[in-house]
Amino acid sequence: MKRVLRAVLALTIIMTSLPAAFAAGTSASSAILMEADSGRVLYEQNAHEPRLIASITKLMTALVALESGHDLGEEVTIRPEWAGAEGSSIYLRPGEKVSLETLLYGMILRSGNDAALAVAGHCGGTVEDFVARMNEKARELDMKDSSFANPNGLNAGDHYSTAYDMALLARACLENETLAKMVSTKSITLGTRIFTNHNKLLWRYEGCIGMKTGYTEKAGRTLVSAAERDGLTLICVTLNDPNDWADHAALFDYGFANYRGEQAVRAGDTLCRVPTSGSLVPFCPVKAGGSLSLCLTGEEQVRRELRLDREVLEGPLPAGTAVGEAVYFLENQEVGRVPLVTGEAVTADRTASVDFLDRLKERLEELSD
Repeated sequence: MKRVLRAVLALTIIMTSLPAAFAAGTSASSAILMEADSGRVLYEQNAHEPRLIASITKLMTALVALESGHDLGEEVTIRPEWAGAEGSSIYLRPGEKVSLETLLYGMILRSGNDAALAVAGHCGGTVEDFVARMNEKARELDMKDSSFANPNGLNAGDHYSTAYDMALLARACLENETLAKMVSTKSITLGTRIFTNHNKLLWRYEGCIGMKTGYTEKAGRTLVSAAERDGLTLICVTLNDPNDWADHAALFDYGFANYRGEQAVRAGDTLCRVPTSGSLVPFCPVKAGGSLSLCLTGEEQVRRELRLDREVLEGPLPAGTAVGEAVYFLENQEVGRVPLVTGEAVTADRTASVDFLDRLKERLEELSD
């Protein structure tokens, strides 16, 4: 039976007031503001309502492509079926040879539908197989209300997502260093092509770090963006929003004014000491096996539970052995957890350790004679 050690961890944040609800609302059919590290939802409006998503689809396309194992320097020969895609384009020509990196930047910054087809076809073998991988990735990210039918976001009955699911996708994109760099790029020249990012927030909003715009007549304007200040990273998603630039700026302002990132625990912090059996050292330090950042207001307190697998540690146990979890709660809702690990090795036999020390003492005495 696990032993539960309860401790109240007061995380004090200097703030002037509690956050009021985002009274202004947005012009969007669906919207969400999420803290990136913890996934805490700070504001939502029809966030779980499936809708057409247009070219913000390409975030999933880029993530799956970058996780496919293909090198950015690979040369891609453009097939006729990839060129001439409807909508936005980087004007690929059949037979043309283009690097995968160029295609990805053209897809993300200029939103090239032809580039998305080329990325999918090259990295998936066929566009259809690649789309299947996109749906597998959606399930892996727990995007429960999403379905992908193509890599570029053109309207289709079985192509949709929600503001909440797209925020989950955005979190994964920020964790991919290459993709995070791409979506934050304002402009880049690759070969003879110059790409400028369509995301105006990169210029208009302090701290904006990407991510992707989208539009079709049926979907309306769609936008996924992210911004960071003072260690806090926020993700905003709006679907069918005619005033998305202003709405994203207002939601970011609300988030940064009322919340702050706080380091709840750092990897290597000693959280408790546990008795040992059959070891020279009677207690073993138990440390955090990972770090956890939380998004809190100035008045919120986090409760920590240390859930240990055993009351007494018996060796041999090397340092770093998992022995439980530290679970963090805001009121009664779990907001994060990290593994608990042994901070040092636990020996298997106390007698053997004592015998070793006795022999060492005798040898030192011999050397001193």
